[in-house]
Formats: sequence, structure tokens, C-alpha cells
Amino acid sequence: MNKSIVTAVLVLFCCGLRAQSLNVERPGSGSIPSLKEVFRDDFLIGAALNMSEVEERDPAVSALIASQFNTLTPENNMKAAFLHPGWDRYDFVQADEVVGFAMRHHMKVNGHCLIWHSQLPAYMRGMQDADSVRRYFTDHITTVAGRYDGKVYSWDVVNEALNEDGTLRKSIFQRSLGDNYIVEAFRLAQKAAPHTQLYYNDYNIERGSKREGAVALVKKIQAAGVRIDGVGIQGHWSAGRVPLEDIEKSIQEFAALGVKVMFTELDLSVLPSPRGHGGADVSDRAAYEDQLNPYVNGLPDSVQAVLAQSYAQLFGLFMKYRDKIGRVTFWGVDDGQSWLNGFPVRGRTNYPLLFDRQLRPKPAFYKVIGTAERAGVM
Repeated sequence: MNKSIVTAVLVLFCCGLRAQSLNVERPGSGSIPSLKEVFRDDFLIGAALNMSEVEERDPAVSALIASQFNTLTPENNMKAAFLHPGWDRYDFVQADEVVGFAMRHHMKVNGHCLIWHSQLPAYMRGMQDADSVRRYFTDHITTVAGRYDGKVYSWDVVNEALNEDGTLRKSIFQRSLGDNYIVEAFRLAQKAAPHTQLYYNDYNIERGSKREGAVALVKKIQAAGVRIDGVGIQGHWSAGRVPLEDIEKSIQEFAALGVKVMFTELDLSVLPSPRGHGGADVSDRAAYEDQLNPYVNGLPDSVQAVLAQSYAQLFGLFMKYRDKIGRVTFWGVDDGQSWLNGFPVRGRTNYPLLFDRQLRPKPAFYKVIGTAERAGVM
């Protein structure tokens, strides 16, 4: 048989296998594709879960999570305010439930997060004594990372430590422990959790000076002989304004350092941004105005199309660099429980995810599936 014909037959055969594995169905046909199956050879697909979801209070939500995702990030319940409520007291009940949920559904856990300037226990707020901060810092990382070594797949060791210009945020840890506190956090985590992936996580590090600061931070950790396995880019962007060129450059630059790239908190807002607002600093707030909440009664088809196209472009880029990307995690399961309904303006109705408030896949979902279908044909 002619060699070119053999090659063509093999390509068609392989593509057929890929298409068969996608189980692509459309609304009304009784089933939908599974994101985790569609991208199983490319990268992990995850979602942030709240405790209602972890406790499986709604069987329909539980079924959707189990069918679509192979990794989870607890939205709040592994943060210090929940895990370490007393100076010498830890409360692991909810974090253990997170791990239990993941085990039942054969999912990996990304622990979020060990060191962050926000959502600290009350006794840490305003603390001035450097020795006390160091004791907390060391005990918290060692105790928490050690307890879950081998039970969680990865930790966001340090979260949001950079200013927009790439300099270090003047957090309680930087002020008390100095600029090397991030290196020390990774050193302690490496010792306590040798079987766990260790990541740095932040927003806006795909662009400009903040990306340069993150690159420098990774190099500093590596130069100290300390392990860092990946960088998490949060991915809180807006539909129609996704910075694709910046994202591509960030993938290239972080991957060149020998670390994996994660997209850890992905959502695409469809609402107007308050004047001057940008980023994902949870302390940012803006006053409610009617013009900032235009889709109370549903999302117009034209905006739905913009959202779908933005997700298609973004996942097309992810597929281009799938050998460098370890995980894509959506910050929520469905539109109804997205944090963007209350940030930075409380009381809005946003539509940033792939599933709507009735847990139905949106056009954006099928656009995302389509990027894998196209990759299978190429």
C-alpha cells in the first residue's frame, strides 16, 4: 500500500478513537461530554468547591462534579482562618472532608493555601512581634503540609505575594520575616511534604512587571536549592478582553524555568468593571450601581456568544501548550455559586463559568470541547 495512504488511514483511525472518547452529545440528547475525559491526555481539569458541594448536599451537583472534573481546590476550607483558628489549635474537620470527597470520587486535591496575607486567623491580625509571626509561619506550614503529604496532590505554598509592579507585597510576613520568607516557605513545605507538588499562585502574573516579578521569584527559589514545581496563574479575566498574547508569553517564560504552568482560578466575567478596578484582591470593593448589573433577567445571546468565543480562544491556546500546562481549574462549578456575583460589587448576577444556574452546559462548554476535537484532527 502507498505510504501516504497508510499514513492517512492511521491519522483517521487515531482521530476516530479520540472523537469516540469525547462522547460528544448536545443538549436534549441525554448526556454531555466529560471535560476530564476530553482533556485526559492534555492536562487536569478542576473546579473550586465550597463546603456544600464537598458535603454532597445536592446529588445533581455531586454528579456533575464527579463526571466533569478530576481535581478540586477547596474554595476556603484549607485557608488558615479555617484550619488554624487558635494559636495552638488546629481544626482539620472540613479539610479532612475535602480529602474524603476527593478520594470517593477519584480526584486530586490542590491545597489552597499555606501562606497568604488574607483570611488569616483573628489572632494574627495586627501582630507586631516578629518571633511570634515566625513561630506561626513555621508551625502552620510544617503541621498542615505534613498532615496532608500524600493526601493532597499539590499546595499553593504562597498566594498573592506580589504587587502589580512585581515588588513584594508589604504583608505581615514580609514585614516580620523579610524578603526571603517565600523561599523559606517553600523550604519548609518541601521538608514537610516531600510527596506533594509545590506551587506559587497569583493573579495578573501573566502580564508586564508582575510577570517579571514572578519570574524573578521562581529563579530566587531555585537558586536557593529549594523545590518549586509550578506557577499558578489565576485567570480572572473578562469575556471579550482575555489577554491572549500576555498569557502565551507567560506560559513560555514560566515553562522555560522548568516549572509547570497552572491556570488555577479561571472565570470570565461578563459584567462591566467598576471604574479603575482590576485584579482579584479580595479586599477591593465597589458600590452597587444598576448599570454595573445589566443581566439580572438572563444573559443575552450576543453576550453568550462573546463568552463562548473567549473560552474557545483561551482553550485553543491551552491546547497549543498542553505539554507545558499541568492543570486548568475553574473557580466554581456553576454560575450561581461563582464568587463574581459578589466581587467587587455585591449583589450582581454574573455568568462566568461553563455551567449555568440550572447546571446546564452553556455554549461556552461546547466551544471548549471543540478545541479538543480540533486538536484531535490536527
